Amino acid sequence: MQNKINKLTVAIAVAAAMSGQAVAGGFQLNEQSVSGQGYSHAGRSSNVQDATIVFGNPAGMSFLDRAQVTAGATYLDVSTDIDTVESSTSIDSGLAAGGAPSGVQFPLGPVSGSTDGDMVPGTLVPFAFYAQPISDRLHFGFGVYAPFGSKTDYEDDFQGRYFGDYTEVKVVSAQPTLSYKINDQLAIGAGVTYNQVEGELRRQIPNVPQPFSTASDVDARVDGDDEAWGYNIGVIYRPVPETTLGLTYRSKVDYTLKGDFRATAPNGTVVRQDDASLDLTTPETVNFSITQEMTDRLTLMAGASWARWSRFERILVNGTQGDEITNEAQNYSNAWNFAVGAQYELNPQWILRTGLALDNTPTNDEDRSVRIPSDDRRIFSVGAGWTPIPDFTVDLAYSYLTERSTRISQSRDDSLNGFGATSYTADYKNEAHGFGAQATYRF
Repeated sequence: MQNKINKLTVAIAVAAAMSGQAVAGGFQLNEQSVSGQGYSHAGRSSNVQDATIVFGNPAGMSFLDRAQVTAGATYLDVSTDIDTVESSTSIDSGLAAGGAPSGVQFPLGPVSGSTDGDMVPGTLVPFAFYAQPISDRLHFGFGVYAPFGSKTDYEDDFQGRYFGDYTEVKVVSAQPTLSYKINDQLAIGAGVTYNQVEGELRRQIPNVPQPFSTASDVDARVDGDDEAWGYNIGVIYRPVPETTLGLTYRSKVDYTLKGDFRATAPNGTVVRQDDASLDLTTPETVNFSITQEMTDRLTLMAGASWARWSRFERILVNGTQGDEITNEAQNYSNAWNFAVGAQYELNPQWILRTGLALDNTPTNDEDRSVRIPSDDRRIFSVGAGWTPIPDFTVDLAYSYLTERSTRISQSRDDSLNGFGATSYTADYKNEAHGFGAQATYRF
C-alpha cells in the first residue's frame, strides 16, 4: 500500500505542474503588460509603448527615448460549468467479500461527492519593468514577472478527486536585459532570466475499509521547488517610420523539482512520507508581430506566437533510488496563438485600444484531464491609456476569454493497492475575465 501511494503521489506532482487555468495556451501566462492586454498582445514584439517591452521584445528598449518604470497587475476571475457528469467505482470481488483478491471486479456504483466547478480562485498576477538608455545606442532594462502559473482548488468532495483536486504552481522570473541600436531602422536585444518554480499539488487515494468515500480517502500531496536559467533574444526592424516588425525568441527552461510528499489518512496517520524528484521543462516560444501606423492617430497590429509544447510527450518520474515510478503519455502538440488589434489616439491625453486573439490548446481529447480541463480559446480585449502629464501614464484593460466546450474522460485502476478502479467523465466549459491596471513614469 505504501509503495503504491509513493508512486501515485509523485505522479500527481508532474501532472499538476504541467496544468492549470491561465490566459494563454497550456499553463503559460500572458499577464506581463496591461497596455498590451488592451489590444490582446497583437503587437507584443513590435509595438513599443512603455517599459513592458523588456518582456515583449528586448530590442524594443532601443526605441524608448528616456528612462522609465512600469508596474501593474491583472486580476483573473475564472469560472467553469461542469455538466453531464458520470462516474463509476469497482472493487475486486474477493476483497469485497473479505477474502483474497480474485481478479474479478465488482461494481460499487458512482463516486460520491459533488461537481460545483468553482475550482479556480481569483488570482492577481503582478509585474514590474525598468528601462533606461546607457548611451545613444545601448539600453539596459530589468523586469520581474510571472511567465507560467496555475491554481486549481476543487471542493473537498469533488467527484473527480482521485484524478486531482488541488494544484498550485508558480514560476517567477527576473530578467536583466541589454539592447543595441544598430541604426535608426534596426535594433537587437537579449536578456537572461533567473526563474524560480514552486508548487503544492494534491489528489485523493481510495482506501479500505470504506473505499471511494471521503471518510476514508488518503490525502496525498507534494510540494517542491527549483531554480534555473533561461534567455531571450529579439530584433526590431523599421523599414519605414510607419512600419515596425518585431521577432522574439524565448528559450526553454529545464527544472528538476525536489521536495517532499506525504500521504495522510483521515485520522492524521502519515501513511507515507519521503523525498521526490521530477523533471519539468517550460517550452520555448517564438513571437512575431507587425505594427502599422495607418494615420497620425490610428495604429493597427497583428501577431502570431508559437510554443513548442511537443516536448511534453509523457510524464516520467524517478524515485529517490533512481527507479522509474511512472511513465504516462501526454502527447502535447505545438500550439499557435494569433491576434489582431488596434489603438486610436483620441487626443494627447487618451489612447483607446481593442483586440482579438485565438489561442489553440496544446492538449488533446484523449489525454485531457481534470487538471487540464481546457480547450481552444477566444480572447476579446479593450483598454485605454491616460496621460495627464507627459511623464506619467495610467493604462487600464479588460479581457473576456471563452473556451470551446470540452469533454473529460478518465479512468484508473490503481486504487486500493491495485485491486479497485474508478472513472470520471464530464463536460467542461470555461470562461475568464481579466481586469488590468498599470502605471508608467518617465524620468
